[in-house]
Amino acid sequence: MQLTLRTLMQAGPAKANELFTKLAETSDSALKTRERLFAELKAELEQHADLEEQHLFPVLRKHAETKELVVGAIKDNKELRGQLAELDALPKNDETFLAKLSELRKAFRQHARDETKELLPAVQKALSEEQVQGVTEKMEAGLAKAEQVRHDQAEERRAAARQEREQAEAQAQPERERQEQADAQAREHEAAEREREAVARRTREAAQQTAEAVVRTAEVAGKSVRQITHSVTEGAQRVATAAAAAPTTGFLFWDMMFGMSGLQSGRSVANRGADASHADTGARDISGEEQVIPLAEEVLTVGTRKVSSGTTRVRRYIVKTPVEQQVTLVRERVVVERRRPVTDAMTGEALTELTVEVTETDEVPVVGKTVRLKEEVVVRTERTEHIETVRDTVRQEEVEIEHTDAKRPARVRMPARA
Repeated sequence: MQLTLRTLMQAGPAKANELFTKLAETSDSALKTRERLFAELKAELEQHADLEEQHLFPVLRKHAETKELVVGAIKDNKELRGQLAELDALPKNDETFLAKLSELRKAFRQHARDETKELLPAVQKALSEEQVQGVTEKMEAGLAKAEQVRHDQAEERRAAARQEREQAEAQAQPERERQEQADAQAREHEAAEREREAVARRTREAAQQTAEAVVRTAEVAGKSVRQITHSVTEGAQRVATAAAAAPTTGFLFWDMMFGMSGLQSGRSVANRGADASHADTGARDISGEEQVIPLAEEVLTVGTRKVSSGTTRVRRYIVKTPVEQQVTLVRERVVVERRRPVTDAMTGEALTELTVEVTETDEVPVVGKTVRLKEEVVVRTERTEHIETVRDTVRQEEVEIEHTDAKRPARVRMPARA
């Protein structure tokens, strides 16, 4: 039992020394880590002092040989609490934090040495086994209760943090949806603007191409008319020259008889043909008004929307598992035996009644349970991106130019420009 009490008394300082070492290794930039470690150290030191003052010191005050030790131990606990309060109020990234932490560590080590060298030996002398057992059980129950309280507080903090995250996500969800909708509308507006600009550009280019083709066609037609007119004029001039050079009799009958009137008829016909050619040429040189034929096409616009692909639910539940552990129990029984004495010399009183009473003892197992944190399950979402090809068909308008020529009909298909 004394060893169990010693183990309980030394468990707190061992864990505190580990936290002291971790705190001393932190840097000023690791503010969150330093605050967390100091909170654990503060809780450990206060718990160690509270267990002593609640369960051990009241028993030791009843004995004169341990009363003075209790006064000194309570004074040490009070000084430790004062240093803890000073460090708790000090910013954890303050330049004097590590120095004050070193002073607290030195004072706590001295307090732990005093307990090991003075208090525990005095407890072994002053208290009986039953008293030590009672103190041990009370301290174990106090440790289990404190561990349960810390576990419950940690659960409450995690639940509060989870609720806060859910509320923040719920509050941010409408704003995020509005932002996504605004972005989608902006993308659609930009796509529509680009579409209109592309349609206008293609319309202008198609109109320009059409106008150029019409001009080229008019130029070719004008050139052909000019060539025909020139040929007819030259022919008429040749006929007129021949008619002027041919002899006539001055009498229509004789001219017809000798074939001379045909020249005049040919000349008249040639003159009429030339006049008609001049009139036709003038009609073809007149240019028409400009007409614009717009050509449009469809553009594929792809957006995104969020849909539910499944729900993951994580539920914590309790599983009862039977366990067993072996413990060594000590049983004391009275053994009575007779033996022959080594010498027949009589010592002590003789021929008187004597009663000797010896108590038999049994050790029974004492079962206790403590709750400790085994692991944590973190639930979060991960976002990944992938590329998906969307296929569809779009429509576009084309223009076909048909030019009719008496000699060579032509048809030109002109696709719209991209």
